[in-house]
Order: sequence, then C-alpha cells, then structure tokens
Amino acid sequence: MITVIGSINMDIVVETAIFPKQGETVLGTSFHTVPGGKGSNQAVAAARLGSDIHMVGAVGNDAFGKEMVSVLAAENIEHSFVKQGKKATGIANITLFENDNRIVVVPGANSELNEQDIDAAKSLIEQSDLVIMQLEIPQETVEYALGVCKEVGTKVLLNPAPAESFKVEWMDRIEYFTPNETECVEIFKDDVDQALEKYPNRLIVTLGSKGARYFDGDKHVFVESFKTTAVDTTGAGDTFNGAFAYAITNNYSIEEAVQFANIAASLSVEKFGAQGGMPQLFAVLNRLK
Repeated sequence: MITVIGSINMDIVVETAIFPKQGETVLGTSFHTVPGGKGSNQAVAAARLGSDIHMVGAVGNDAFGKEMVSVLAAENIEHSFVKQGKKATGIANITLFENDNRIVVVPGANSELNEQDIDAAKSLIEQSDLVIMQLEIPQETVEYALGVCKEVGTKVLLNPAPAESFKVEWMDRIEYFTPNETECVEIFKDDVDQALEKYPNRLIVTLGSKGARYFDGDKHVFVESFKTTAVDTTGAGDTFNGAFAYAITNNYSIEEAVQFANIAASLSVEKFGAQGGMPQLFAVLNRLK
C-alpha cells in the first residue's frame, strides 16, 4: 500500500503557436481543463500500474474540487483523507508551446493541509509500504509528515518540486529523493556527481529525455530513456515518480525501478494532459520486452 500526501489541482491548459512576449496578446489554438496537481498526478500514475493508493490532500468546495474527488474515485484511489478546505481548489495555469510547457501554480486549498490532517492519517501512514510527497503543500506540513513517517518507520519518496521549499536536513528522513538536474544543483549547492556520491541508492536524478542516474555505492549508473514522440510533457516527471514507487514496492532493484519508471514516463508524453497518457501496467511491460 502506498500513501500519497500532496497537492490536488485542476490544470488550466492553453495551447499556443506563438509564445507571448511581455505585454503582448496572442491567439491560442485550444483550451482545456485537465486533472492535475503533483500529488494527484503521482497517485494516478501509481494506481494505473496496480498499486493500492490512498490520497491525503485538500480541495475546495467548488466544481473543480468535486471533479477532482470524482477523478480519484474513478482511478480507484482511496480518498477518505482528502478534506474540503475553505479556499478554492488549487489550479495550475499551463501554457503549452512547441511541445514544452510553462506553469504557474496557485495552491488554493492545498495550502490548508496541516499537521492535524497528518495526525488523522497516522495509522494509514504506519500501514503503508511507502509514502510519496512533493512540495506543493505547506513546508511545515511536509516537515511534520516526514517526522511522523520516521516515527512509525515508513519509507518516504520525496519529489522536490518546487525545490525552493526543500530543506537539506530532511535527507535523513527520506529513503528516495528524485530531483531533476537543476533542482539537484539548487538544493545541494554542488555538482550532480558529488551530490549523488553523498546519497548512494537514495538520490535518483532525472534527466528529462535522457533518462535518469544514481550512484550505487561503487559507480555512477545511467539509465537511458526510451525514444518517443512527445505530445505533452506536462506529467512526465510525476509519472516517473509514481512508476518508481510502484516498482520499488514490488521488489524491483533500484536500476530495474528506474528503467521501469523511464518507460512509464516515455509513454506518458505520447498523449495530452498530465494524467491523460499515464500508462497501465501492460503497456509498460510490453515496452520492456
């Protein structure tokens, strides 16, 4: 069983053939509302692969909130610890331009997830094989949840986005840490090689279309990505994390788990929307062959 403690957003997506300069107005080509939020995304990614997922989070008392709860239910994600906050459901404003994206997140109800909510879910956390967290909920809530996980002996996978909310002293409470290259340098104030060597088999650095890497205690291991034609890269990192969590809780080795996660991420970018392309288990296993 995996518990995800994190954000639940509605993504508001605009596609454009011309990225506007400051002060410029351009016509977009399409508009969509798509379920998102890094917490919800990673929960869906792992659930589609077959993991037993429980979500701890917050939504608003609005149409987006009701829709997001329905999405979790449809994905077979247990959501009794998703509370209704006073603020509006969080949103991410995403501009897609030439298969790349720029994102502005408004936390909304995500900012109301607090220590009392973690305490309420403590028995769930204790029963979990792994807890997944990100940094789109309050920093103090993440810190408190890490303390609860350490107290009850539950391993944590933390994806540090946005990286500026991360504290390096948390590393002694984290089993798997998954920044990208930029986040890794920003957090550790060191080059990637040296950072990896400090945290063997715990720090997995994602490299986008190039794959991922880690240090196994003796050597640096590079796990290449799989070639694909990208339609929308929005949910690739979240798919990687959800798939890695699935693999590592199903007794895959670190290298096998990273390879599995790379395949899932490559499949996820072939369709539109953060959750739209997240694959089911058979699709990943077919590409593994």
